[in-house]
Amino acid sequence: MSDDIKVLATNRKAFHEYTIEERYEAGIVLAGTEIKSVRAGQVSLREGYAYIQDGELWLVNVHIAAYEQAGLWVHEPKRKRKLLMHRREINRLQISLQERGYTLIPLRIYLKGKLAKVELGLAKGKRQYDKRAAIAKRDDERRIQREWKEYAR
Repeated sequence: MSDDIKVLATNRKAFHEYTIEERYEAGIVLAGTEIKSVRAGQVSLREGYAYIQDGELWLVNVHIAAYEQAGLWVHEPKRKRKLLMHRREINRLQISLQERGYTLIPLRIYLKGKLAKVELGLAKGKRQYDKRAAIAKRDDERRIQREWKEYAR
């Protein structure tokens, strides 16, 4: 099996709203028509999050559009989906989520070979002033780059 990675969807809003501490890779349990929609790139991670219940990891509020050629076997777009990770990783995540007040959010969905994977971020919410500081820093870096470009001419 090759390790070709094809990114299908990213959660750009997550990097603005949260500080990402750690990243994890998990497999997704998908229905038959869901994988076809995922391969077509019809996925939205914007409001998604993951949680642990009874020792299992679940992905919620991720929208996978209905596959048009499915006929009668159409899946529910925002259904709860099981994620696959090693037991030790799930236990470590559970401790982090309970003790330190972190949140698990999906950062991107991609194909690794033939398998659909989701990258989860262990994240802590940013305060409003942190968001403003990040925007100001990014704007300053862009301005400096523009000035260097003008200076180089």
